[in-house]
Amino acid sequence: MHVISNALYFPPVNQSSFEGILAVGGDLSPERLLLAYKSGIFPWFNPGEPILWWAPKSRMVLYFEDLTISKSMRNVLNRNTFKVTFNQDFRAVISNCSTIKREGQRGTWISQEMIEAYCKLNEMGIAKSVEVWQENQLVGGLYGIDLGNVFCGESMFSKVSNASKVAFISLAQNLKNENYKVLDCQVYNEHLDSLGCKEIDRELFMEILNSES
Repeated sequence: MHVISNALYFPPVNQSSFEGILAVGGDLSPERLLLAYKSGIFPWFNPGEPILWWAPKSRMVLYFEDLTISKSMRNVLNRNTFKVTFNQDFRAVISNCSTIKREGQRGTWISQEMIEAYCKLNEMGIAKSVEVWQENQLVGGLYGIDLGNVFCGESMFSKVSNASKVAFISLAQNLKNENYKVLDCQVYNEHLDSLGCKEIDRELFMEILNSES
């Protein structure tokens, strides 16, 4: 595991540990965060601990043709119970992601420092959100980093049943229409698996990330 300081640098991703930790230290400046995502790296650490940078050997992604929408979810979508918007209230989405706890999903790791860092990226047009509304109340959503051909999902939340799935499906359909390559979901969980995501090797993910067409 590499220790990084003020230099705007990351080691090659194939130097990560067995667990997937590549480096420790540095900061959450917009420049470093953007370099990280473009390099196949993401931060994940507990508040009060040093920043950990991850590049796991397997990457959970969604190829858009594999998007799985169950019959019950199709019924939910067809009923138009929810209204979906894009990038309308980023701060509210990331703040909700930081407070809602769900088994198998990250959320409590999003500190105030992380919120401010990603809100800066949102102001720069790099971090974006999906909002799900019900009767004018924000009930679900997700946020991530938009690299132009790959969207790196970070976290999602749901206050009512199916709201986060609606956000995910809406994002996936939008990215497909705009010819993105994959939706990066970082690490495996059953919720993502049920939506059609699958694990691929880090090397393949890097090829996708670095390809221009």
